[in-house]
Amino acid sequence: MVILLFLFFTSILPISYTSPLPINENSNNNTSLHRRTITGSCGTGNPVDDCWRCDPSWATNRQRLADCAIGFGRNALGGKNGRIYVVTDPGDDDPARPAPGTLRYGLAQHEPLWIVFDRDMTIRPRQELLVSSYKTVDGRGARVVVGDGGACFTLRNVSNVIIHGVTIRHCRPARKSATGWEMSDGDGVTVFRSRDVWVDRCSLEDCADGLVDVVEASTAVTVSNCLMTNHDKAMLLGHNDAFSDDRVMRVTVAFNRFGPGLVQRMPRSCHPKVPNLVRFGVFHVVNNDYVSWEKYAIGGSASPTILSQGNRFYAGKEKEVTKRDRDPPNSEWRNWSWISDGDLMLNGAFFRASGRPGPAVKAPSFAKSASFVAPMTASAGALSCNKGCLC
Repeated sequence: MVILLFLFFTSILPISYTSPLPINENSNNNTSLHRRTITGSCGTGNPVDDCWRCDPSWATNRQRLADCAIGFGRNALGGKNGRIYVVTDPGDDDPARPAPGTLRYGLAQHEPLWIVFDRDMTIRPRQELLVSSYKTVDGRGARVVVGDGGACFTLRNVSNVIIHGVTIRHCRPARKSATGWEMSDGDGVTVFRSRDVWVDRCSLEDCADGLVDVVEASTAVTVSNCLMTNHDKAMLLGHNDAFSDDRVMRVTVAFNRFGPGLVQRMPRSCHPKVPNLVRFGVFHVVNNDYVSWEKYAIGGSASPTILSQGNRFYAGKEKEVTKRDRDPPNSEWRNWSWISDGDLMLNGAFFRASGRPGPAVKAPSFAKSASFVAPMTASAGALSCNKGCLC
């Protein structure tokens, strides 16, 4: 049912680099330095980045990105082998009849498309931005903001979607359609009953509800290399404790940096969604950076299987990484498979493990040592990429 991962990051860390880079402002010089530090050449040790960022011709070989996914969402094709569709118009004047050249028009087409942007732009959708199957949204080479007081991305009963390299912020509830009055939640990215989805290198902040919500038996999903800041509720993975279909969920959360400004504020109530926890399903949480969580970093209910591997946990006032929702008795949760493998615990952080590692928590082959997490996540979020140069 529901996993909600609250990962918090501060601007001063007890590691070799100085401070997190602001959203969408990354230094190519600093990034190159991090790459040389880990591998002695272009690579960072981050398998997604090393798959494409060392190619100065990335702009003419964009679809290579589809071969770079890792984790449970690694088979997401997006718009691979489809046409390139160029967004030239940031408008969304008539969502029911979107104009050619708009993002909404491209997302609605019934063919694979690789969607790019001809210049920097801010898009304020008037209704939730529905993404159809076999689409890639590729923000590289432009500074693209989606939301900014409007609605944001919704994936409903689709497959093979990649969202890469865009800033998603200030997402607000909006009508779901031109004819109805039902409102969206105001999430940054919502994934309903979908599969083969990859969200990579996005910067997300300050949305009305969650930043990334994966619900209602969605599976084969990866969220990687993202920067999440200035928000109360970061990630919701699952629907509710009565929705047993979520047992099929498989989600990977890897190489992300969360913070500063993330605050958990969901009350313990009988709300149908508890957006700070993991329920049912299998979740791999790999090589992320967690710092100074307000209450806890990883929580769950309804016996989810969680593998936490090679993450960096730097505690603030609260030291425990984990939280079992509603404080179930030890006799109930001690058999839940919550495994910590090679995590780096700093400033008194501790992970309350339980259960035994079964086949579902087999370590992914791409996981690196936790000592590499800081440099691998230093440039998390949307990048500033120039054609003809390393990104």
